[in-house]
Amino acid sequence: MNYESLSLVLKSLADPNRMKIVDMLSCGSLCACDLLEYFDFTQPTLSHHMKVLEKAGVVCVSKKGQWHHYSLREEFVVEFMESIQQLLVNNEDNCVCKVKEESK
Repeated sequence: MNYESLSLVLKSLADPNRMKIVDMLSCGSLCACDLLEYFDFTQPTLSHHMKVLEKAGVVCVSKKGQWHHYSLREEFVVEFMESIQQLLVNNEDNCVCKVKEESK
């Protein structure tokens, strides 16, 4: 597991507004103008949130005309689910403690 990468993702999701954005994007791609309708902040603030999520590898952006359309990266969803499962589920075969013992 890449702890650095997972930490960056979790930090990006720690903000309630960004978490809501991710929840909204789980339904499909949305234009920035559509996202803004659900928040009480300006377009530059939305842009900041989206840059944080993009830098963490959570979302991807495509430009259509003058509008930016955002969607969740499919790779992010798969990797995040696998990482969280590995982190929280007791699996003796992949236990970080066991791996350390074997490398001695």
